[in-house]
Amino acid sequence: MKIVMIEPINISMMKIEEYRQRFEAAGHQLIAYSKRAEDNEEMIKRIKDAEILIIANQSLPAEVINAAEKLKMISVAFTGFDHIDMDACRKNDVLVANASGYANQAVAELVFGLTIDLMRKIKDSDQAVRAGETRAGLIGNELAGKNFGIVGFGSIGQKTARIADAFGCNILVDNHKKHQNEEELEVEYLELDELMQKSDIVSLHVPLKEATENLIDAEKIKLMKKSAILINTARGPVVDSQALAEALNREEIAGAGIDVFEMEPPIPGDHPLLNAKNTILTPHTAFATEEAFIKRAEIVFNNIEKWLAGKPQNIVS
Repeated sequence: MKIVMIEPINISMMKIEEYRQRFEAAGHQLIAYSKRAEDNEEMIKRIKDAEILIIANQSLPAEVINAAEKLKMISVAFTGFDHIDMDACRKNDVLVANASGYANQAVAELVFGLTIDLMRKIKDSDQAVRAGETRAGLIGNELAGKNFGIVGFGSIGQKTARIADAFGCNILVDNHKKHQNEEELEVEYLELDELMQKSDIVSLHVPLKEATENLIDAEKIKLMKKSAILINTARGPVVDSQALAEALNREEIAGAGIDVFEMEPPIPGDHPLLNAKNTILTPHTAFATEEAFIKRAEIVFNNIEKWLAGKPQNIVS
């Protein structure tokens, strides 16, 4: 089988060589590109004869998938797969497997980095010290005892809940399904509107699909406490950025920590959140730790080996 890694997945060349030797020993070929293709034409050239494709979060449109006539399997070095034309994959009978779970810890940790920064005014405090100022106006709030709302209670949402529990938060979840971790944590299940009303922190962990696009719109934001903050490490289009920016600028909510946008950074200079009050913006880094990238590579290549053995795993629909 010809395996093509169409873009880098943030592991060392030494590690790639280890995987290459492993596949070659089993009679397969691994081609790894060190830079992204600049356009669809270049992508098509790279994967024209590929039978297995490895891709991270670069857009993979139908035009490219349709041109890869030998393609049978895609191993996505990412949790989300909304950047891949799944209709084209289904039409061409291409199986898609993702790397779900690799960044659970990394994403959950950034949630609290953003949360604590906002609640304790760390960024502003740093600037105050450098300007020769005092703590005046920089008195923050503790996490303990706060209502921590989690929208989306999958593996990352549950990891976030466990950390919130360690901080002494009351955990609110907008999902009424039973989960295996339910008995381990005290969780209050609420309808989304009630969760938005009661939460001091709202953290988003839902995938992007038709039902979740603009899930947090102007009406949902209006339900939030004036003292509440919103954290989005899920997908940018889950939140109406314009509505959020307007609420922040009118000081209708206290702040927002945003790691994801409607597009991959760099974001345009006129993006509404760039000039919104009390925001901390990060360039889609929640998943990006050295430890997570190592886990991701292991899952990506293991997905291929399992598929080759006739035991596919982590299949997405």
